[in-house]
Amino acid sequence: MLQQVNTNCYQYFALPSKIDKSDQGVIVCQIPNPTPAIEANSYYFGHPEWGLNYFQACHRDENFIELWQAVIGSWQDKIVVDIGCGAGNIYASLKDCCGEPELLLGVDVSLGALKMASDMGYTAVLADAHNLPFVSGFADIVMLNAALHHCDDMQKVLQEAAKLVRPGGLLITDRDPQKSAYQFKGIGSLLWELRLPVYKLLKRGGHSSTEEQTWCLATEVHHKARDGVTSEMFHQLLEPMGFEVNIYPHNHVLGAAALEGNYGKPFWKYRLAQGLSGINSNSIDAALTLMCVATRKN
Repeated sequence: MLQQVNTNCYQYFALPSKIDKSDQGVIVCQIPNPTPAIEANSYYFGHPEWGLNYFQACHRDENFIELWQAVIGSWQDKIVVDIGCGAGNIYASLKDCCGEPELLLGVDVSLGALKMASDMGYTAVLADAHNLPFVSGFADIVMLNAALHHCDDMQKVLQEAAKLVRPGGLLITDRDPQKSAYQFKGIGSLLWELRLPVYKLLKRGGHSSTEEQTWCLATEVHHKARDGVTSEMFHQLLEPMGFEVNIYPHNHVLGAAALEGNYGKPFWKYRLAQGLSGINSNSIDAALTLMCVATRKN
């Protein structure tokens, strides 16, 4: 049975005439010049097996749910935009504890993943996060979970997302690698690279075959040694746009406690690589992830 598109969302498109078509419940906007990263994300996350394996393995644990629920509180009757929504993981994780949004827009470059998100309850939109098709200032909550590092230009995508937030609204990002935690060098860098054949041997989610691993890595544009997000990036970009910015480093091992300044310890494989690279794994700079919670003041 074909899913019907929620046409109530069309009022939030800057140029509705640019909507190309709808495909099984997905609103399709043109991406004229897809980059290799966009093509990789489209193929990998839309793959019927790989995409599901990834989302079943990632970002569904109790700590993740507790942390995000503490930040959001309730999205009951709110307009929510999930950029890089994939198959709909955030809503799948939080739908039983955060209420029911008035409108839940999911944006991604993968048609296959968006069809799954549509079945989950999203109003799904295929569009490039570097050039979002929406008007400014209409959303109560804009979310990017593990999304920025999959994009060619993280700052451009963050800026595009921030434009959508109305005064008093929230912009939330999480699960993007903190650059300072991945300053691997020497033996530490070698160990980091050696994790890949081990993952494949163990058939870990995203790495069960050479082909799957190759495509998975092609999506991870900024999840590499000496790459990632920084606190400065969020403050320097969002504060001039009228946001109050709070950054919460954490290691994926805590729930709401991460909002109180606790960040836990990295997993052992990261601690080993960090120690061999001269990084103090107990320091805040070694925390694997930066969560940004920004409130638009004006």
